[in-house]
Amino acid sequence: MPGQPEWDVVVVGAGPAGLSCGYAAARSGARTLVLDRATHPRYKTCGGGLIGTSLAAAGARVAVPVAERVHEAVFTLAGRRRLVRRTAEPLLSMVRREEFDATLCNAAADAGAVVRTARVRAVEQDPDGVTAVLADGERVTGRFLVGADGSAGVTARHVGVRCTDVDLGLELELAAPPALRDAWRGRLLIDWGPIPGSYGWVFPKDGVLTAGVIAERGTGDQTRAYLDRFLAQAGLGALERIQDSGHLTRCRAADSPLRRGRVIVAGDAAGLLEPWTREGISYALRSGALAGEAVAAGDAARYESAVEETLGAEMAAGRRLRAAFTRRPLAFHAALATPPGWRAFAAFCRGETTFATLLRRRAYSTALRLL
Repeated sequence: MPGQPEWDVVVVGAGPAGLSCGYAAARSGARTLVLDRATHPRYKTCGGGLIGTSLAAAGARVAVPVAERVHEAVFTLAGRRRLVRRTAEPLLSMVRREEFDATLCNAAADAGAVVRTARVRAVEQDPDGVTAVLADGERVTGRFLVGADGSAGVTARHVGVRCTDVDLGLELELAAPPALRDAWRGRLLIDWGPIPGSYGWVFPKDGVLTAGVIAERGTGDQTRAYLDRFLAQAGLGALERIQDSGHLTRCRAADSPLRRGRVIVAGDAAGLLEPWTREGISYALRSGALAGEAVAAGDAARYESAVEETLGAEMAAGRRLRAAFTRRPLAFHAALATPPGWRAFAAFCRGETTFATLLRRRAYSTALRLL
């Protein structure tokens, strides 16, 4: 690579992971460039439910644009066995991703990162730096490159990320009339689905309802039928569809690489998400920040150890929960009707604990082994 790299850090992808990286790196004094093929604000397929861990990670740098806070959760099992749980403290905070991501983008720019619209088609590296090759042929060089361009992006392929669980998520944004808007205010619905390992959700966002289902890839026809049935059971089948989209979520193998030389991957590009619930925003925010701090310090290897010690342990616990849930969804539903089960779920949602911490307790670990 001739000459001095133009940037200390080049970030590919301007979602929560990439913008968290850009913010952390720029705040540390690194010359930081963030590249994304789209301009903010833009629509993103996502339930938009922030657990407490995400609020804490994002709230340290921005005023989170919360559309609605949830205090009531309704659980069903394939549309039956309705269970209602209420809490004084908010369980989840709902955001519209176009607003949330735009807020993170502004924060990264305010911290000193340059955010640019460009599509990256290839990544090249040598011992001294990394080159991002853009779609128009331009070459952008950096001392390090952080990939945050999603699970199907060029950086995941470059690093060689391997995933075990791949799921198909189908999601709708529905326009809620005033009466229905009031009925859903502060309330979410989670349905443990009929396909092994599947579930559906309805999240309120101040006039808009986000509804979707997720199931293992390869069950596309069943997943689409589940979505239609789920909407009908929730009384939402006739609502106007503002957005209709789908996406794949990929969960990394436990030994999948996070780095190749001077290129590291974060968020979805690394396959970092909670394996049971498929919650990914908290993983994106935290891994992006860890990546930005590591490359700004010139120590990409530090990122690997930090991720494995924190997020890796949480993912290992999530894999155990997903395996048990896939076999025994009725038992999980029944557990939410018990005070210990509900307390554990609510504490996770609020960010007061993690699944890894819970499974270090004998009572929860024993119950999971029995399942």
